[in-house]
Amino acid sequence: MSQVDDIRQRLAQISEDMADIAVSLLSRAIDTPEEHERIALANLEKRVTKARRAVEKAVDTLT
Repeated sequence: MSQVDDIRQRLAQISEDMADIAVSLLSRAIDTPEEHERIALANLEKRVTKARRAVEKAVDTLT
Protein backbone atom coordinates (compact mmCIF):
# COMPACT_ATOMS: atom_id res chain seq x y z
CA MET A 1 0.00 0.00 0.00
CA SER A 2 1.37 3.41 -0.91
CA GLN A 3 1.57 6.29 1.51
CA VAL A 4 -1.12 8.11 -0.46
CA ASP A 5 -3.47 5.11 -0.21
CA ASP A 6 -2.81 4.96 3.53
CA ILE A 7 -3.64 8.65 3.95
CA ARG A 8 -6.78 8.27 1.81
CA GLN A 9 -7.99 5.39 3.97
CA ARG A 10 -7.28 7.31 7.18
CA LEU A 11 -9.15 10.34 5.85
CA ALA A 12 -12.10 8.12 4.88
CA GLN A 13 -12.20 6.78 8.45
CA ILE A 14 -12.01 10.31 9.84
CA SER A 15 -14.95 11.28 7.62
CA GLU A 16 -17.00 8.39 8.99
CA ASP A 17 -16.09 9.36 12.55
CA MET A 18 -17.13 12.94 11.87
CA ALA A 19 -20.47 11.75 10.50
CA ASP A 20 -21.05 9.79 13.72
CA ILE A 21 -20.17 12.86 15.78
CA ALA A 22 -22.58 15.03 13.76
CA VAL A 23 -25.44 12.58 14.34
CA SER A 24 -24.62 12.48 18.05
CA LEU A 25 -24.61 16.28 18.23
CA LEU A 26 -28.00 16.48 16.55
CA SER A 27 -29.40 13.87 18.90
CA ARG A 28 -28.08 15.78 21.90
CA ALA A 29 -29.51 19.02 20.51
CA ILE A 30 -32.95 17.44 20.21
CA ASP A 31 -32.82 16.09 23.76
CA THR A 32 -31.49 19.28 25.37
CA PRO A 33 -34.12 21.40 27.13
CA GLU A 34 -32.01 24.60 27.14
CA GLU A 35 -32.53 26.63 23.95
CA HIS A 36 -29.08 28.24 23.98
CA GLU A 37 -27.46 24.81 24.35
CA ARG A 38 -29.60 23.41 21.50
CA ILE A 39 -28.49 26.25 19.27
CA ALA A 40 -24.83 25.77 20.23
CA LEU A 41 -25.00 22.02 19.53
CA ALA A 42 -26.75 22.56 16.20
CA ASN A 43 -24.13 25.13 15.18
CA LEU A 44 -21.32 22.77 16.15
CA GLU A 45 -22.97 20.01 14.09
CA LYS A 46 -23.02 22.34 11.08
CA ARG A 47 -19.30 23.05 11.46
CA VAL A 48 -18.47 19.35 11.86
CA THR A 49 -20.54 18.53 8.77
CA LYS A 50 -18.80 21.26 6.76
CA ALA A 51 -15.40 19.93 7.84
CA ARG A 52 -16.48 16.37 6.99
CA ARG A 53 -17.38 17.49 3.47
CA ALA A 54 -13.90 18.99 3.11
CA VAL A 55 -12.36 15.71 4.24
CA GLU A 56 -14.53 13.81 1.75
CA LYS A 57 -13.31 16.11 -1.03
CA ALA A 58 -9.73 15.31 -0.01
CA VAL A 59 -10.54 11.59 -0.20
CA ASP A 60 -12.05 12.05 -3.67
CA THR A 61 -9.01 14.03 -4.79
CA LEU A 62 -6.70 11.24 -3.69
CA THR A 63 -8.77 8.52 -5.37
